[in-house]
Amino acid sequence: MDEKPVPQASRGTATYWENAAHGRLALQICPACDQHVFYPRRWCPRCFGRDLQWREACGRGEIHTYSVICAAPGVGFEDAAPYVLAVIELEEGPRMMANVIACPADAVHVGLRVEVVFEARGGMHLPQFRPVAADRGGGV
Repeated sequence: MDEKPVPQASRGTATYWENAAHGRLALQICPACDQHVFYPRRWCPRCFGRDLQWREACGRGEIHTYSVICAAPGVGFEDAAPYVLAVIELEEGPRMMANVIACPADAVHVGLRVEVVFEARGGMHLPQFRPVAADRGGGV
């Protein structure tokens, strides 16, 4: 079976992927308007400021919306289905799409609090999310 695809770092995303490799979720922030930005880009989508800086995010958020994927969408995903693909609203404000892991699909719901973990894949480290410890029954 083929492996799942791996993202390719670019000049604009290199800092993001370098942080991920060290277990950190990094976001850009615009000092002009104090807006956190995700996905990585060259200017702020709010004020068009071009002096974006990188900061480590807390790595927590909640599920804004999600889908349970029951059929493999492509090569490499055959053994993964069913899995949950969600839009996570990060505590810093931006939303990002990622898988929800370590949680049965029928336990996932809008508003579920989640935290980032990283999946090593093909030399990269991809952000995934799992319920926070309190929602897994592990206490705070």
